[in-house]
Amino acid sequence: MTLEALAAKVYKSKATISKYEKGEIKLDLETLYDIADALHVHVDQLLVSRSAEEETEGHEVDPAFFRGLNRFYAYFYDGRDQKINRSVCDILSQTDVNQYKLILYMNCKDLEKYQHCENVYTGYIQHFDALSIIEVVHQTNPMEHGSVQILATFMDSPVKWGLWNGISSRPLMPVALKMLFSKKPLKEDAALAKQLKISKEDIRTMKMYNFFAVT
Repeated sequence: MTLEALAAKVYKSKATISKYEKGEIKLDLETLYDIADALHVHVDQLLVSRSAEEETEGHEVDPAFFRGLNRFYAYFYDGRDQKINRSVCDILSQTDVNQYKLILYMNCKDLEKYQHCENVYTGYIQHFDALSIIEVVHQTNPMEHGSVQILATFMDSPVKWGLWNGISSRPLMPVALKMLFSKKPLKEDAALAKQLKISKEDIRTMKMYNFFAVT
């Protein structure tokens, strides 16, 4: 986007936008939100988190799967609609050692306009040596909490399996399902749907351990 195009969207002059960019003048809060809207990003993505002055406990974890990512994609098969559910996750500012603010846009009809979705969840992603954990709450219905455990994120690969557990609102009940996370949008075809559906191997595992597991 050119300076002229951005200036037109936020009703500022090109010279003013240039001074914002160079740090010559300070942004007011209203303009910051206008710029975020114009760029189709969350306002937190425009803010730099200041480092804490005091040392925090724990060592820094740098999971290979998430290295360099500020957006990733999630898929699960929704048996209520008999179709693949696509979601987008935006990683925002760092809030603590190995912890980042996160927004989950669930059931997006169009990945180009993923903010227009069925449900929006806000929360955090935290990285550990063996796995990464996402904890979110529904933006408008705080009763709906969700938790995702993503396995072996220290190993790099295009996709990772995770387990979502939380509350379904239609019908209202606790649920758990397997979710596939990807660095890039996936081809939504019969092969992907088959991967996302509960398989005979999943059922054998459930019978053996008496719980649903994703490996």
